[in-house]
Amino acid sequence: MNTRRLLVKLLFLACACPAIAQNTSWVGTWASASEWAGGNDLPKTSLANRTIRQVIRTSIPSNTFRMKLSNEFSEVPVEIRQIYLSLVDDSSAIQKNTSVVLRVKGKHSFTIEKGKALYTDAFKMNIPKLSRVAVTICYGNQVPEHMTSHRGSRTTSYIAQGMVSPKQTFKTEEKLDHWYTMATLETKSDKQDAIAILGNSITDGRGTTTNAQNRWPDRMAEALNGETGVLNLGIGGNCVVEYGISEPALKRFDRDILSQQGISSVVIFEGTNDIGISNKNYEHVADTLIASYRVLASRAKAKGLKVYGATITPTKGNGWYSLWHEAIRQTVNEWIRQTDVFDGVIDFDKAVRDPKDEQQLLPAYSEDGLHLNPEGYRVMGEFAASFFKNLKNK
Repeated sequence: MNTRRLLVKLLFLACACPAIAQNTSWVGTWASASEWAGGNDLPKTSLANRTIRQVIRTSIPSNTFRMKLSNEFSEVPVEIRQIYLSLVDDSSAIQKNTSVVLRVKGKHSFTIEKGKALYTDAFKMNIPKLSRVAVTICYGNQVPEHMTSHRGSRTTSYIAQGMVSPKQTFKTEEKLDHWYTMATLETKSDKQDAIAILGNSITDGRGTTTNAQNRWPDRMAEALNGETGVLNLGIGGNCVVEYGISEPALKRFDRDILSQQGISSVVIFEGTNDIGISNKNYEHVADTLIASYRVLASRAKAKGLKVYGATITPTKGNGWYSLWHEAIRQTVNEWIRQTDVFDGVIDFDKAVRDPKDEQQLLPAYSEDGLHLNPEGYRVMGEFAASFFKNLKNK
């Protein structure tokens, strides 16, 4: 299989993106991949002059933080009257005495320009490891029609009328399972590091329990005991090369992965969507995926990062399965296991497949033949954690 010409083109495209400088004093404790939002991914009514309370879960602890907010996929500026963080009590209820109002250049009201992202000022707040944190954003008059968001939050966000301050009662008038405006939460630490995970819906958490925080990266963070930042940059329906949902991995890699602060390692766990939507030129699909992995690994290593490839999990029993699609998966997985492009391999395929039929997930782990259920994600998370623990012990 000849990939030389394709590889040269992909390298040119990737290298055209400027490298993003890292500040190692900041380390990600939570992150989400930003997307363009429209249609059913938006609230029923504009978020203008409304307050949204969104729940995230951190990985590593600290008492000094900053947050990155994104308006990168929106066509007009977004006005924020106030944003504050609080530890979560239950549902939309917060521990009010823990609330901290965030500022940008000393001001609690600010605007994020269209197509831009910004950091808040550093702030003090005691957030223990593996904590649920409510991010409450009070929007002003100007809000984009198409918000910058993350569709697959797997947590409920709560919307109230007007500006709700930390001490006021939050009266929910609408609920939805999406995130808006939030991009990263970072801690200031010289001792800890983070792992950035590039993925699709299996990483994003399709098949998990809403509000249970049981995606496989969540279970990995638990198994690592909150000692390493685990940053989930999965997007449901995402592809490596083209098509799929949101920007493909080749385009979003610099923003979503290489811009993360304090990371030492990158996990590349994408490809099942590229395989699933293919209906011809099967050998070319395998060639293209392999060439793309080479490009992504090269970009990460150029920044001094370790890169780990994860094998693609089985799909038999799902509508995307065919002998042709399975042949691509096997070809790509075999390359991942044998190549020296990666610094190591997380063999999710072996961890979750059925030993009686290796083309399908173990039934006890399967949601729909493609996605896993909470038990399957627990196994994946603990398997990945063991992989990284073993690296540290070598």
